[in-house]
Amino acid sequence: MLVATNLTKEYQSGSSSLTALRDVSFTVPQGDLVAISGPSGSGKTTLLGLLAGLDTPTRGTVVLDGDDITAMSEDGRAKLRGAKVGFVFQSFQLIPALTALENVQVPLELRGERGASTRARELLARVGLGKRGSHFPAQLSGGEQQRVAIARAFANSPRILFADEPTGNLDGATGAMIMDTVVELNRESGTTVIVVTHEQTVASRARRLIRLSDGAMVEDRTI
Repeated sequence: MLVATNLTKEYQSGSSSLTALRDVSFTVPQGDLVAISGPSGSGKTTLLGLLAGLDTPTRGTVVLDGDDITAMSEDGRAKLRGAKVGFVFQSFQLIPALTALENVQVPLELRGERGASTRARELLARVGLGKRGSHFPAQLSGGEQQRVAIARAFANSPRILFADEPTGNLDGATGAMIMDTVVELNRESGTTVIVVTHEQTVASRARRLIRLSDGAMVEDRTI
């Protein structure tokens, strides 16, 4: 599903160069659940941005589901993300003026799919919010908002889901519940999941751990 080869990302700061990521290589098979872990500043978010095609590497390649996204234009990468990629963020990124149900419907309606409301209701039920569809984000707890975000991320049946610190704004118990949801949907749907986290308890829920330090991969093991 995902092949990263010699990924390097450098930033220019005046006359000096900062290397945020250097020579990172790994392969992720379809359906796997992988945690990318490491301390703040280790390159986790930079790596996720490159894997998802949100940014381009200084050197190296990313092949996502058979497509070399590093050779694509920005428009080409955006089109691929719309068709194959789901995202979950630390800050939920829900639209405050829309209900939970409407937030989940958005990607379906943008694609012009019929039965958007029915599928959105099914997804909310799968994440345990079947009775909260008419509530606005401000009326939901942090954990509930993140579950809405997860339901939205799975709305288009993505081939791969990227989650950037999905439990970062939640307490330990709620974070564990969110990871329960992610693990269950990964198992049921076969969607490949890449979770970026600095929390060991979250990383331990994955089947594989990739650990970064100072922009380099220092560990890659099965959990």
